[in-house]
Amino acid sequence: MTPPNVLTLSRLGLAALMMALMSMPGVPGAMTVALGLFIVGGVTDFLDGYLARTRYGVTAFGQLMDPLTDKVLVCAAFVAFIELGLVPAWMVLLIITREFLVTGLRLLGVNQGRVISAGPWGKHKTIWQITAIILILAGAALRQDLGWAIRKDLFRQGTFVIAFLATLITVVSGAVYLIQHRDLLQPEAPAAS
Repeated sequence: MTPPNVLTLSRLGLAALMMALMSMPGVPGAMTVALGLFIVGGVTDFLDGYLARTRYGVTAFGQLMDPLTDKVLVCAAFVAFIELGLVPAWMVLLIITREFLVTGLRLLGVNQGRVISAGPWGKHKTIWQITAIILILAGAALRQDLGWAIRKDLFRQGTFVIAFLATLITVVSGAVYLIQHRDLLQPEAPAAS
């Protein structure tokens, strides 16, 4: 296993640790460490791609697992936000549904010999999701770990707006992928006998 692939897999462990820490809000520093783990996950995402392209070579394993581990890390954060009462479940359901649909669409494309790479909307979606997670985790860390007097109602309203914008971009990006590649969703004609 190449070092980039090890870095890719490390995001699964980071996601589990981050989620565990987020489920223990009474533990001093838990949110700050969770935020740090999420940022480390982002650094490993950049680093594994860089190393694969420049030094170790891109592998089929890396091409499959890199986007999947990214989705696990992002979805783990959003699911933990539900438990903390920071983000409504319906938003997280839309985000996760979009991720499954686009992954399924990509698998259909591969099955038909087509590669569906990330387009501008997908890149915007990723930026919005990561920004939302960092801002929400930073706010939670400031309130819980550092004792900043951020009013609970203002904090919840802020997290709702941030999560809503990320959800909106996520849904739009998914719709764009489905519309652009709708031919993949057409049923195949039965084989002639």
